[in-house]
Amino acid sequence: MKEHLARVTEEEILGVVPIEALSQHIGNEVRVVGWIDTIRSQKRMKFILVRDDTGMVQVTIDSQEKKDLGKLASSLTVESAVRLRGKVVKNDVVKVGGLEIIPEDIQVEASSDPALPISTKERPSSLQNRLDWRFLDLRRPENHLIFQLQTTAEHAMREFWSRDGFIEIHSPKIMGVPSESGAELFELKDYFGKRAYLAQSPQFYKQYAIGSGFNRVFEIGPVFRANPSFTSRHDTEFTSVDVEIAWINSHHDVMAFEERWLKFVFERVVGVHGDQIRKYYNTEIVVPSIPFPRLSMEDAQRILKDELGHTPPPDTKPGDLDPQGEKLLGAYAKRNYGHEFVFVVDWPINLRPFYHMRYPDNPKLTRSFDLLWKGLEITTGAQREHRHEVLVSQATEKGARLDSMKFYLDIFKYGTPPHGGYGFGLTRMLMQMLGLKNVREATFLYRGPNRLFP
Repeated sequence: MKEHLARVTEEEILGVVPIEALSQHIGNEVRVVGWIDTIRSQKRMKFILVRDDTGMVQVTIDSQEKKDLGKLASSLTVESAVRLRGKVVKNDVVKVGGLEIIPEDIQVEASSDPALPISTKERPSSLQNRLDWRFLDLRRPENHLIFQLQTTAEHAMREFWSRDGFIEIHSPKIMGVPSESGAELFELKDYFGKRAYLAQSPQFYKQYAIGSGFNRVFEIGPVFRANPSFTSRHDTEFTSVDVEIAWINSHHDVMAFEERWLKFVFERVVGVHGDQIRKYYNTEIVVPSIPFPRLSMEDAQRILKDELGHTPPPDTKPGDLDPQGEKLLGAYAKRNYGHEFVFVVDWPINLRPFYHMRYPDNPKLTRSFDLLWKGLEITTGAQREHRHEVLVSQATEKGARLDSMKFYLDIFKYGTPPHGGYGFGLTRMLMQMLGLKNVREATFLYRGPNRLFP
């Protein structure tokens, strides 16, 4: 409530009242800015709906009493940017907010071409057209909500981290060595005189920070994957949320932290945006209880095969989870544990990078996990291997070029503590929260193999 009042006061100082605050100004003259959403013209009366980023208001013009404004109203086009001054009047007949503005002055700051390429009132049927004209698509209130929600979620994430003593880092996005694997790399040529790559993740640099004595670090930043990206859940550039924690005992400590963190974030999002989410997306976000259920990968595979009769596609790596398998496990967790989240833990070494710690009594398994939410993987995490000689051995076994990652391996020569962390998909979270069908809808400006503009 205090944040809302602070914003209203700031806007009023600038001479503008947000539409959502007009009910506090009934009987007073105000200044409002926004876009023309709808124009309804009768012989004498003109009704204009004006929209800003907080709501909608009806502007009512009697063209006989105010001929100049009536004439102006007849020339307006939808999506024109306007500035107006007028009196706020309570009117229960008005369906939009139960009030209206009787204007004294309307200024057209920028007129809109009447031939709009997509509708800004109804959701266009073609996602490609929406992405082509993304700035118009984003003017719709339900799309505004996506990024208001994102802002609230990120603020809550940072608040939780700050409270727990985390340090924020901004790692390089240009690297001299692959950060994850040799696949799905964007290679940069010519500039450096040798190979360089766009970062697939900040993993090496999170661990660099741990070796620097930063016991708890996080980063929210872009990462790049040169994958085909034709699925509804993949993109070539996306925002990754990354965490690394020192002095852990196992990957279960990391999972326990993520549970508390997610619960806090969900509580904040529901508290701030729950009503709007129900209004625009007809969905209810469930704040998760903790602890989350956990399944070993061995048990997950057994459940999929023996209990659910699932056979993964032929191109699935042995022992891995395919998208349908993830969906089935999500439904299994909901049915058997009453929970939307489930950790799948202890992945085999063939599916994990060299820097994941292995079990000493079962070196074919890693101390790692994926977190599935409603059948979609949103997190990958692990305890990292922090012992130099073991790390070098595992890197050699995986065929990594040790000479190219000397800077990374050197971290572990000089007393790097036990540590672990996770990478979390921001757009996947937004997609699942609102029941969207594609990460493209939850991305401000999407990048994929067939989209480099706008």
